[in-house]
Amino acid sequence: MARAATPAIKALLAAEIPHEVLRYHHDPQNESFGEEAVAELAGVDGVDPEQVFKTLVVALPKAGLAVAVLPVPFQLSLKAAAAALGVAKATMADRAAAERSSGYVIGGISPFGQRKQLPTVVDSSALRWDRVLCSAGKRGWDVALHPQDLIALTGAVIADIRTS
Repeated sequence: MARAATPAIKALLAAEIPHEVLRYHHDPQNESFGEEAVAELAGVDGVDPEQVFKTLVVALPKAGLAVAVLPVPFQLSLKAAAAALGVAKATMADRAAAERSSGYVIGGISPFGQRKQLPTVVDSSALRWDRVLCSAGKRGWDVALHPQDLIALTGAVIADIRTS
């Protein structure tokens, strides 16, 4: 097996999950990472903005960190994410804690290949698509795969966690 470019791609290869790596130009001055991915990938192979998912790290009081994966155009409902993960409350994780835990930088956090697999919730809208896109573990890199493979590899629960 060839050397994988990121831990996320390595995890997908090791699990033999069919996927496609999509690269796009990342402007180092841009900190709207999800919006940049949507702008760069929308229209490519019929990609709809709601197929492009962001990976957010949340803090669960007394339970540590968890991951929420949802479409870029939507905001995360912390209340819904907490309920899906079986806790009373969730807050956004501190940037440094998210990077330290995942092994990735903000804007490149992938749900795959994290240093420690965290409890994960994927927005139920993922099931609408034949494929979804999420970070491949590096800014400017996304991976396209079947949503069931995303769910299976991360051990995710499915819930409505988005809000407009």
